[in-house]
Amino acid sequence: MAGWFDPSGWVFPIARRLLYGWVRTTVFPANAAELDVDPGKPVCYVLQDRHFSNTLLLAEETRRAGLPLAETPLEDDRRRLLPRSFFFLHRERELLDRPSEAIRHSPLLVNLVRQGLADPLLEVQLVPVVVLWGRAPRQQDSILKALFSENWRPPGAWRQLLRIILHGRNVLVRYNRPISLRGLLQEGIGEEQAIRKLSRVLRVHFRRQREMAIGPDLSHRHTQVDDVLAAERVRAAIAVEAQTHGIDIDEARTRARRHALEIVSDYSYGVLRALELLLNWLWTRLYDGIATHNIDVVTRIAPGNEIVYIPCHRSHIDYLLLSYLIHRHGLTPPHIAAGSNLNLPLVGPLLRHGGAFFLRRSFKGEALYAAVFDEYLHLMLSRGFPIEYFIEGGRSRSGRMLPPKAGILGMTINSFVRAHRRPLVFVPVYIGYEKLLEGKTYLGELAGKPKQRESLLALLKTVRQLKRVFGQVHVNFGQPLPLADFLDRQHAGWQTTDITGHESADWSRLTTRRAAVELATRINEAAVLNPINLIALTLLATPKHTADERSLHRLLEHYLALVRETPYAANTISCPLPANEIVAYAERLAVVERFRDPLGDLIRISEQQAPLLAYFRNNVLHLFAVPAVIACLLSHNSRLDPQRMNQAVAGICLLMRAELFLRWTGEQLPTVIETVTGVLLARGLLRRSARSARLAAPEPISREFAELRLIGETVRPMLERHFLTLALLHRHGSGQVTRQTLEIDCLQLAQRLSLLYEFNSSEFPDQATFSAFISSLIDAEVLDQDMQGRLHFDERLTVTLEHAELVLSAEARQAIRRVTRAAPAG
Repeated sequence: MAGWFDPSGWVFPIARRLLYGWVRTTVFPANAAELDVDPGKPVCYVLQDRHFSNTLLLAEETRRAGLPLAETPLEDDRRRLLPRSFFFLHRERELLDRPSEAIRHSPLLVNLVRQGLADPLLEVQLVPVVVLWGRAPRQQDSILKALFSENWRPPGAWRQLLRIILHGRNVLVRYNRPISLRGLLQEGIGEEQAIRKLSRVLRVHFRRQREMAIGPDLSHRHTQVDDVLAAERVRAAIAVEAQTHGIDIDEARTRARRHALEIVSDYSYGVLRALELLLNWLWTRLYDGIATHNIDVVTRIAPGNEIVYIPCHRSHIDYLLLSYLIHRHGLTPPHIAAGSNLNLPLVGPLLRHGGAFFLRRSFKGEALYAAVFDEYLHLMLSRGFPIEYFIEGGRSRSGRMLPPKAGILGMTINSFVRAHRRPLVFVPVYIGYEKLLEGKTYLGELAGKPKQRESLLALLKTVRQLKRVFGQVHVNFGQPLPLADFLDRQHAGWQTTDITGHESADWSRLTTRRAAVELATRINEAAVLNPINLIALTLLATPKHTADERSLHRLLEHYLALVRETPYAANTISCPLPANEIVAYAERLAVVERFRDPLGDLIRISEQQAPLLAYFRNNVLHLFAVPAVIACLLSHNSRLDPQRMNQAVAGICLLMRAELFLRWTGEQLPTVIETVTGVLLARGLLRRSARSARLAAPEPISREFAELRLIGETVRPMLERHFLTLALLHRHGSGQVTRQTLEIDCLQLAQRLSLLYEFNSSEFPDQATFSAFISSLIDAEVLDQDMQGRLHFDERLTVTLEHAELVLSAEARQAIRRVTRAAPAG
């Protein structure tokens, strides 16, 4: 191959003619006289990357422009200096090369510098020549052309060949003004120093030209790997790895480099542009539209702040959707933390080029891997790259916000405490779908089937669904959380905290847990109520998932009034459609069926759709938690005085807080209850005694009473789960059961109840919800967990059990008690 670069060989002229049979160039400047080249001094051209095609272009274009020919020897009036009048600045470098092997200077450059130092009279004009194959990625309108457009990563031979084929009709050649070799060789400078100086000047020059043409370099993968491995903490971890496993330090360093290459992203403008074009096509095939809400929240705070996006995780589409929207609104796309399960053949490299960095599900027993990942995250944050990750850890199978994981969030907080020169702001993001690509898979997993591993085959199967209609997607940017302000409220003096100490570790864990709950709460505050959420809330509450159309309209109007007159949060988005259009919308998406009847049409959810719709009900259940609990209380108790109702609602909301991430404190709840009660009274769903101020449900035979019960039905599955857990605890007795055993017992009994009494429920078989509920009881100090994991309680559990009993029907209470009695006692 080296012989091909020899302009005196027979291959060179033939190859040049063949290339120009296809290639068309645009040259700047068009008039070579604008370069101010001194004809009395030798000219040496500098190309950035070593490619035969670039050499052919340079030879032909210098001939056409009337400039000194690149293929002729470099000579002055006294002697021959070099065998040709050009050299390449960059030599090839492999990712696994050590830093000491990173820079490989061109022999011709070294020779030229050596001669310049030896002869003070020697003067050579260095002319950098930039060759760009195709336009910048952002200007491409073809996915294939975008993938192989100019970027910052030097292409290999096959990639360069594809560039010639795809972009050969649109090649830009830019000559730059000559740089004086003599001006760079100062008196007394050494050879090595002179070579480095000249290389640095040329690198900066090429970088500026490429930035002007294609934008800044966001990849730096090789330098990022070097920087991570050079960090003090990683070097210490490498030493520990070598000592622990009895290997030499070079082997431990090689392991650390492999870990880094497994993790680090490889950002590419071309891939990003190709993904944008692909996603433009994909969204039009899948969705009726993507509605973006409150994006101005991000555009206001992005300048000068490190942004960490924290979206809820509902689908694999989340990864692509959020980056697409951020990019489309002119903001820097984030680097995304993706599970290593997505590092699949073909898919993994594509995601990595799109900004994804990969992490394993668990770091347990991998101290070196943990150190490398922690340092890489710190590097990204300290350099101001936007980051995106899912604090839930995985996709929600039930539709509810999952209990957040502390891992990467804790690393982010520790990184900021360690170096906080740049403000860091978390941006919670709510993503709401009307249909899910993975819907059927989720149902199978909730029913007890093993979780499917991600694979290329599974992805290809999903692609078959692209002909179906999935409605709209809503993305709402929630209230940002400035980390410095949050830390000020949690721990005064955090700026000087040593995060490596034992006490600091305890503080860090507590702070991380509180930050996770706060972010999950803010995600839920940003919920968007869509037509499918409303259909799910209303029809799933009916005994046969069927309702008279007029009755359905009335129930929908109740929900719309509640969210309109008692908004959950300032940034919660309500559904703008009236009741009749909501039903029509659901029909168009084939979510409901219409049965014609002389007495009035019936609207029904099919048996196959019912479990799927439970997912969309759970997305927004927190918005109606207080109205639903009040409805449950009053429909199962003839009348209650306000004080008793407030106590019961507050007690039940305390139980629901961990699962629904409710936003209200105990002090705020009375005001919320009063406001909601006022709306229910105004709509005739409650009555108040004029003499005693007691609240009561309407007459049992009235239409309003039936509607009140249906509103209460939305939280019944959750309250039954709570009652089941409390009843099992009570049966086992204090200190007689471990948390793990209780969670397993709850799951098994819930599945049995589902089979016996709830044929089409996706609510019960979900161990994560039981775990979250038990955690909330521990946080509320209703339960205490000892060192052996056993759960202890006192009479407060009885009070909590009484509150739960108030909101359930006698039939539900009896069914749960029968099942719990059948369970083995502790």
